[in-house]
Amino acid sequence: MNSVLKIVLQRLALGVLTLFIVSIVIFVAVNLLPGDFAQAILGQGATQEAVDAIRRDLGLDQPMVVRYLTWLADALRGDLGNSFAQANFASFVGEDSGVRVTVADQIAPRFANTMFLAGVTAAIAVPFSVTLGILAALYRNTVFDRITNVSTLTSISSPEFFLAYVLILMLAVLNPVFPTLSNIYDGMPFLERLDKTMLPALTLTLVVTAHMMRMTRAAIINLLASPYIEMARLKGISPMRVIVKHALPNALAPIINVVALNLAYLITGVVVVEVVFVYPGIGQLFVDSVKIRDIPVVQACCLIFAAAYILLNLTADVLSILSNPRLRHPK
Repeated sequence: MNSVLKIVLQRLALGVLTLFIVSIVIFVAVNLLPGDFAQAILGQGATQEAVDAIRRDLGLDQPMVVRYLTWLADALRGDLGNSFAQANFASFVGEDSGVRVTVADQIAPRFANTMFLAGVTAAIAVPFSVTLGILAALYRNTVFDRITNVSTLTSISSPEFFLAYVLILMLAVLNPVFPTLSNIYDGMPFLERLDKTMLPALTLTLVVTAHMMRMTRAAIINLLASPYIEMARLKGISPMRVIVKHALPNALAPIINVVALNLAYLITGVVVVEVVFVYPGIGQLFVDSVKIRDIPVVQACCLIFAAAYILLNLTADVLSILSNPRLRHPK
């Protein structure tokens, strides 16, 4: 158990270091975006004095290194800063700037909506993909196996917006089963929220199914030639039971990895889908904030995306180690 704890701590340390490096990249990249927030809100006819006053009010006149260290220190305390777009800029005319809306207040409800969408998608995609992978392994090299592989590869090869519009056409326009827009709000009844979330969830399911299905299929097929599987077959155990009871538990490590990676995608890769369906999640907030150069919100969204991706990758590593004795006790 000490070796497992050591490996977990090493993974955590690597994750923290990775997040620190990513935070530098995020800050530099966001601050190199073209355009200026102060100029954007005042318009082209603004005087340089007014632009400078707003930049000073927001701290944008500070050197980049100073701003990064301040932002990092605040983020470590859980303070992601204040939204530029929601600020009262009365101070540039010498008045009190008033109370500002924090980034956390803006992100919290949007992140909850994204997590709901990711949860619905995972509830559909994971069992569906694993089941398809098991059946494809059981009936490998058959018509079912070929159709499954072609279908999933086609879906993952198609752009997300294309899949989204195809589903809108098929399930909202030609056959009005689900609404075209996912305009959910706080306090909406669960079933109504689920109904409005189904189309983006189905779109994301089509995107992530191929990876999980093919990894499940490959992992199980790789184990079917093992001696203990041959012994189970010789005992007269049914093929489905051989796969589910004997092969699947030993194929969990790679399956867990690919499931965790795709769950990370469901949080970090929802931007296009949320924009298409006007879903009020963190991806939609990210796009809106980039448009208006709301730097603190953009930085916070990027940091949350990176943290979620790193955390789920670490979780996949740890679960893979715990599920595989060969990884727990490497030679």
